[in-house]
Amino acid sequence: MPPTLLILDADPLPTNILAAWSFPIVPFITLAITLIIYLRGWRAIHQTRPHQLPPWRAATFFAGILSLWIALASPIDALDDYLLAAHMIQHFILMSIAPPLIVLGAPTVPMLRGLPRFLIRFPAGPLLRARWLHKLTRFITHPVAAWLAMNIVYLGWHVPIMFELTFLSETIHEFEHLCFFLTSTAFWWVVLAPWPAQPRWPRWTMIPYLLTADIVNTVLSATLAFSGKVLYLTYEAAPRISSLSPLRDQIAAGAEMWVLNSIVFLIPAVALTVRLLTPASLKLQ
Repeated sequence: MPPTLLILDADPLPTNILAAWSFPIVPFITLAITLIIYLRGWRAIHQTRPHQLPPWRAATFFAGILSLWIALASPIDALDDYLLAAHMIQHFILMSIAPPLIVLGAPTVPMLRGLPRFLIRFPAGPLLRARWLHKLTRFITHPVAAWLAMNIVYLGWHVPIMFELTFLSETIHEFEHLCFFLTSTAFWWVVLAPWPAQPRWPRWTMIPYLLTADIVNTVLSATLAFSGKVLYLTYEAAPRISSLSPLRDQIAAGAEMWVLNSIVFLIPAVALTVRLLTPASLKLQ
């Protein structure tokens, strides 16, 4: 299919960008139910375990859910058919903002406690006790598996032939978003090890874990910024809604990814380094 035809599936962009907010009903219902279940469980547990679930955890979980809604319903989503820079901001939220915020909310116990009792009895209860589910969860949250999954998905979906597929079908585009979010959640689960989870590896290993992920990000970002040619032909054919040429738009997208993702990876790496080098931590070693 010629690349000029791919953009025909894009929704027309309103003259007033603020009018580009949408209301995707399935994501809204899913996020609303998730938030209600979490807050119901958090409130019940906070009364007996305030140290494990202080208010800031509920706040970060809420912020994570809100950031997902912004990524999926705000003008960012409307612009992603026209500007690669907007598309990469959406990916940044789905991978580097929403997942760590949700993980910081320590969602495991609140989500279980927040479920209605009839669901806990069946089908949630038998499912949660299933041995295969425990093995699968341990595999997904193993540092090697989580690191590989996140970075393979990150690189794979940005290969031009895969990236162009997302313009052919909204279902493929939504599947891409789901891949980004789920693998990034596993990645940050390893780093943050939210209560009641325990770190699988020594804490110092999270420093190279984060830094090597930043190297992958740097390679992809630099490829976009310095390739010297437009890699995604759909954006070359898209109507120009800004003064950016397709190549300058790609350079801006690469710079965004480089800077923003590096900040997200480097801040916890530096924080861990400082924490491990404090006298109290050295004594424990």
